[in-house]
Amino acid sequence: MSGWLAIAGLGPGAAAQVTPEVTAALADATDVIGYIPYVARVAPRPGLTLHPSDNRVERDRARHALDLATAGHKVVVVSSGDPGVFAMAAAVFESVEHGPPAWRALDIRVLPGISAMFAAAARAGAPLGHDFCAINLSDNLKPQAVIDRRIRLAAEADFVIACYNPRSKARPDGLTAAFAIVREVCADDRPVLFARAVSTPEEHLRIVPLPEARAEMADMRTVVIIGSSQTRVIAGTRFLYTPRSAV
Repeated sequence: MSGWLAIAGLGPGAAAQVTPEVTAALADATDVIGYIPYVARVAPRPGLTLHPSDNRVERDRARHALDLATAGHKVVVVSSGDPGVFAMAAAVFESVEHGPPAWRALDIRVLPGISAMFAAAARAGAPLGHDFCAINLSDNLKPQAVIDRRIRLAAEADFVIACYNPRSKARPDGLTAAFAIVREVCADDRPVLFARAVSTPEEHLRIVPLPEARAEMADMRTVVIIGSSQTRVIAGTRFLYTPRSAV
């Protein structure tokens, strides 16, 4: 049996935002591998084995998936959002690069999904309408000094900044540090969007000016979008956008 490996994005949460391509791959799969809550979004069925695992074992998960595909299994590695944005696609390809030659011959496909920052931006309006960047605030895989430098440079370049993994119990201070850097560089009232659990029943959006933004407004289910100097809220509406004519 010829195996394959698909690295799929399940979108931000709502079933309606899973692409038909991903749905088809899941229907054909023999194995689904991923972080526990993401695997839980896949319905069990005869002939399908679910392999949930902890979020801190990305490389082990990737190697497991590659081994199964090499043995002839049809494997889907699931991530939330898009698998290429701070997710499993990079972990799989890193394993391929440093793994046995047989892994390089596998049929490997990346199936895109709706990233959390795009879902959040769409709910609010169009805050990513001009130049933007995305920065993962987790220091699990890179030093805090690197994160701080990237936040500072992004603020100096006047990018809209989408912040992933903004705050957890183990990392309560990273978002506070990010806000402090942006305030130091920008010193204005640019809007900040806190978008929590977008597309789920727990969805909550909040927009505040930068001086009022606090880390306590976010958790690990929140995407924080810090506007540029051009980002604005339309008076009398809930809409937030960054004009494409910004310079």
